[in-house]
Amino acid sequence: MDFALLLEWVIKSLVLIFFLLGGFAYLTLYERRLLARIQARIGPNRAGPWGLLQPIADAFKLIFKEDLIPSQAEKIIFILAPVITMAPVTVLAAVVPWGTSLTLFGREISLHVADINVGVLFLMSVTSIAVYGIVLAGWSSNNKYAMLGGLRSSAQMISYELTLGLSFVMAILLSGSMRILDIVEAQRDLWFVVIQPVGAAVFIIATLAEVNRAPFDMPEAEQELTAGYHTEYSGMKFALFFMAEYEKMIVISMIGATLFFGGFREFWFLKDTILSVDHFPWLGPVYLLIKLLVILFGMIWVRASMPRLRYDRLMTLGWKVLLPLSLVLVFITALGLVLANANPLLIWTVPAFSMLAGLVAIMLVGRDLRRREYARS
Repeated sequence: MDFALLLEWVIKSLVLIFFLLGGFAYLTLYERRLLARIQARIGPNRAGPWGLLQPIADAFKLIFKEDLIPSQAEKIIFILAPVITMAPVTVLAAVVPWGTSLTLFGREISLHVADINVGVLFLMSVTSIAVYGIVLAGWSSNNKYAMLGGLRSSAQMISYELTLGLSFVMAILLSGSMRILDIVEAQRDLWFVVIQPVGAAVFIIATLAEVNRAPFDMPEAEQELTAGYHTEYSGMKFALFFMAEYEKMIVISMIGATLFFGGFREFWFLKDTILSVDHFPWLGPVYLLIKLLVILFGMIWVRASMPRLRYDRLMTLGWKVLLPLSLVLVFITALGLVLANANPLLIWTVPAFSMLAGLVAIMLVGRDLRRREYARS
């Protein structure tokens, strides 16, 4: 193997790992400051100027915190569970492109770690592995609260994994490829969120459930399960679970930005200007980072605004609302593409009928909630 190519892979992998580690640390600060602003508080501002050293202070606290293992726990699995939870996150980020390519030191360097022809299929398969670490953590702890959290996590992820997979199918249909770079290039003129806005919304809802974020944080549910699957974890093992959650947020936001918001492509009004990615490849990572921060802001805003769902309603939403809706959206997308072959303007039937399907789903959910309230009264 070419030594220069091997060195390039190693350097890009290290850059990606350090980006995820640094991103995790400062995403916690980003979230705490945003939550404080939304809730009319100040937030962390003591460690360093404007609180910028708060994540480093938290890291030191967790490193030196006592690491306990319950005497009746399955020790090997108990130790491996946080590692199993962390591993898929980095693997997922490796296939998300940050740009096209640039010339550096006389060598053309692609701005991605791995380019796989079936990249979307790879994302779907690796995403489903993440649940194993949480389930094993709950089982190996020999704690009823932790076990319930693990069971909730497995049920929740199975429920929303199907919806998430169908959201991927919409992007595959619109681009005609499973290769992630092809999906990004297909959005050069028009982002897929414009063609399939309801599909993008369903994707974001499903990802919130996949990463156990509020209002879908049932596996943790501190008011009910103390802390859920990581009740018995402390020190750096707890830090790995904490790190995995926030790194999942980063990676899943990168995937969402890539599938529906143009990825590293410039904003549509900059397409033919000097600020396009084709003219200045270094802007690709900047554009993706901007979209990433906006999606993360939405996730944090939802956490600040919405209470946790009741568990039966969580399952009902996944199986009876989002799954049928996503199936309908896939059908509408495929039908719209067939019609667009005859007349390109008919592609706009996709967003029209998708929003109609979304409105029908909202009306049905509202009617069901009213019926439940009436029966309770």
